Amino acid sequence: MQNKRDEEMATVTEISSKKKKKREAMHPFNILFIVILFMALLTYFVPAGEYERITNDAGQTVVVDGSYTQIDSNPAGFLSVFQAIHKGMVQSAPIIFFIFIVGGAFHVFRDTKAIEGAFASLSAKTKGKEMLMIPIVMLFFGVAGASIGMFEEAFPFVMIMVPLAIVLGYDSMVGLAMVLIGVSAGFTAAFMNPFTVGVAQGLAELPLFSGMLPRIGFWLVYMAAAIIFVMLYARKVKKDPKKSIVYEEDQARGIDRSGMNMEKITKRQVAVLGILGLTLIVLAYSVIEYKWYIGEISALFIIMAIVMGLVYGMGFNRITKSFVKGCEEMATGALIVGLAYAAVVILQESFIIDTILYGISGLISSIPAGLSAGAMFITQALLNIAVSSGSGQAALSMPIMVPLSDLIGVSRQTAVLAFQMGDGITNMFSPTSGLLFAALAMAGIPIIKWFKWVWPLILVQAILSLVFVTIAHFFIWTV
Repeated sequence: MQNKRDEEMATVTEISSKKKKKREAMHPFNILFIVILFMALLTYFVPAGEYERITNDAGQTVVVDGSYTQIDSNPAGFLSVFQAIHKGMVQSAPIIFFIFIVGGAFHVFRDTKAIEGAFASLSAKTKGKEMLMIPIVMLFFGVAGASIGMFEEAFPFVMIMVPLAIVLGYDSMVGLAMVLIGVSAGFTAAFMNPFTVGVAQGLAELPLFSGMLPRIGFWLVYMAAAIIFVMLYARKVKKDPKKSIVYEEDQARGIDRSGMNMEKITKRQVAVLGILGLTLIVLAYSVIEYKWYIGEISALFIIMAIVMGLVYGMGFNRITKSFVKGCEEMATGALIVGLAYAAVVILQESFIIDTILYGISGLISSIPAGLSAGAMFITQALLNIAVSSGSGQAALSMPIMVPLSDLIGVSRQTAVLAFQMGDGITNMFSPTSGLLFAALAMAGIPIIKWFKWVWPLILVQAILSLVFVTIAHFFIWTV
């Protein structure tokens, strides 16, 4: 009898173990390694080729339309696949260390408990109005993305919004979405982004930021869709926190959600929040006025962490330990960025990016004129997977797409719109986007859960993009 019971228990344990293994998601390193292998496999089937490149009057290196030639194939070998990982790490080192520094700096900030203290003091005034924060924050980042081309510069704000969203009764996905989806939607439907619209219009020989009024209309619809999507999810989580897609991850964060029962904010915490506000003002002003980038922003956050820690009375040893702890939490996400870049290294060293562009442009030229504008959008979205830089993609594709648009009866303004929409939308799901993985690392959200959550919005935005490009082609910028 006892043996039979033991056998039953063993069977139950085995079934439970199997279910647990089945539920375990694939590690993001493994997912990206599969992407790297796929890119390497492509090099054996896609012939190598290249366009001639020249430097134009604006100092931009651009391709010469009609200059494509095939060259000797250079498929990725066994060892080069693994060398690409090291090269990807080296190429993305500025972003990797940026993630470490931001993670360390904001861990010092989190250790001051300033957000929880502020929420405890303001809870009575803000109760019932928490939802208003979502459209306000998203519109701020949407305007920044659409006007000054802010994208990765917004990522440090993730470290602020994630714990704040959790304390307010939402989850880390809402905190991330307010920043990432807000700035991404603005960047995609931009009306005067100098890095996408500005560069593309310059290459298309169009007046700088011309066609702004229709773009503002597209931006308003795009932002409205993004805000509604995030607010609907936030409301669901607010009613029942267990419906959060990142419920388990948020439970493990150790963030005090009971701000109502905490002591009110101290003078030292007020000073810490003042330092944070001053840091963000300096950041915004310097990015616009002095064109600060990752190096300068990293230095600013190191200074912020030191000053915050000292003002709070932490002492240098405690500041250092907190900073290192924050870096440790960022390790997986930071290294993911290098793996994402490794996939691009494979394509670059095998010289198949130009071949892909040449093949797609030939395909577009054979499509009926009414569908060509939409096909341009799809082309640019796919191309962004290989070339994640907006200005780099413009320099590669627009010298080919501009004469092609003239040939098939699509206006140059529409070609620019197709480019910016295609370039922007892919930033939220591209497996080679180091910047996407950087944001996910800062938020502590698994890649798979992000894709699972965001795909309905991506589908809606893709449909909107196709509609906008089609409307522009038939009714606004007709040829």
